[in-house]
Amino acid sequence: MKVLSALVTAAALFGGVQLFHDGNGESVANEAAPSNTYRLVANGDEAACAVSRGAEISDGLSQLTVAPTCRRLLAGIERAKFWREQNDGTVAFSANGVDPIVTFSVADGDGYESYAPATPLLSLASDQD
Repeated sequence: MKVLSALVTAAALFGGVQLFHDGNGESVANEAAPSNTYRLVANGDEAACAVSRGAEISDGLSQLTVAPTCRRLLAGIERAKFWREQNDGTVAFSANGVDPIVTFSVADGDGYESYAPATPLLSLASDQD
């Protein structure tokens, strides 16, 4: 009887380890999902709102959800429905996937800073907890 309970315990342990490692030898616990939620801030924390990058539609083009309150930061940005990431790392928000409403370059450190339009200066940073 002790042999049977030892075998059941060993099988449960092995199954648990395989589940934890997703069956491929790499630990699932070490994988961090990239954030798709961002905090858009105007002029050094004067005002802020939430932006979410959605599913990828095509190479470099993803769906975008902009909170309605973002219009306080930049008029018209609430119409943006697309996130386009270029090969040089710049990111543009647009209503039609082509014509940018705002364009960001990679900032020092994490996130992005707007350069077009020139004002207001907007920063876009991951909203990870």
